[in-house]
Amino acid sequence: GKGSRFTIYLPLTLAVTQVVLIRTGDRVYAVPSAMVEQVRQIKVDELERARTAGKVEWLGREYPLHFLPRLLGDAAQTAQTQRFTPVLLLRSGTSRAAIHVDEMLGNQEVVVKNIGPQLARVTGMAGATVLGTGQIVLILNPVPLVAAQHAAAGQAAAVLTAAAVPPSAPATAAAPGPARPLVMVVDDSLTVRKITSRLLARENYQVLTAKDGVDALEQLHDIRPDVMLVDVEMPRMDGFDLTRNVRGDVKLKDIPIIMITSRTADKHRQYAMEIGVNVFLGKPYQEEELLAQIDYLVKNRAGAAGAA
Repeated sequence: GKGSRFTIYLPLTLAVTQVVLIRTGDRVYAVPSAMVEQVRQIKVDELERARTAGKVEWLGREYPLHFLPRLLGDAAQTAQTQRFTPVLLLRSGTSRAAIHVDEMLGNQEVVVKNIGPQLARVTGMAGATVLGTGQIVLILNPVPLVAAQHAAAGQAAAVLTAAAVPPSAPATAAAPGPARPLVMVVDDSLTVRKITSRLLARENYQVLTAKDGVDALEQLHDIRPDVMLVDVEMPRMDGFDLTRNVRGDVKLKDIPIIMITSRTADKHRQYAMEIGVNVFLGKPYQEEELLAQIDYLVKNRAGAAGAA
């Protein structure tokens, strides 16, 4: 007789998008609607001609044709034989692809779920969602899968060609590659340091970690990273004080700094930029965005060093 109280925790950001639901065999997938230029229902004879040519033509443009399960690594599944077969004509940037599926299930607005670090770097994986039935559905971007398959086919052809031609001269030792860029991660959270370090290591970066600003400055006496990822709220010395110290040191002032913090108010962003932060990101950060910013800063710094 006293009532009940329910506390509901919602994520800070919630992505809702329109997708096209498709089926191949007994599996359902989703493709972002924004990628779909056209959906065609192709007759059996026309589909066979398209398979032979390896492409579908529409409005003067060519779309490489692929059966979706093949792009996902399923070589055993066969397409259903039907009078009309659905083919999605997709575009992502300047790339196009025609994707053959078994059935179109229609458009639907879905909530995009975080798929976690295990799948976040998988090619062609745009996210996941949960349908009203409770079924988990992967959201795909098949265009990069097509590009990856073509690249793999080209590499295989190159290997076969090299194997068929006898070498005319003894092989020489390969020259050592360029040193991997070094990224310093400064955060008082051990979990954040570990997760970020693993992400960067997968992208072939060297990683150096510090638990706060004081620890970072002590390590900076002996080594200079190519980029610093800095939290704000840390014991002994916070991210703002660390940035001011780095920018005030003649030897360190040119190191790019990406500040990653839960303090995302405009006043914090503005102050960070005033004291010399290059990029300001909120927590939780998007891995793709962070990696793109690191790559840009590393290349930009290398270019400036080369010009000097």
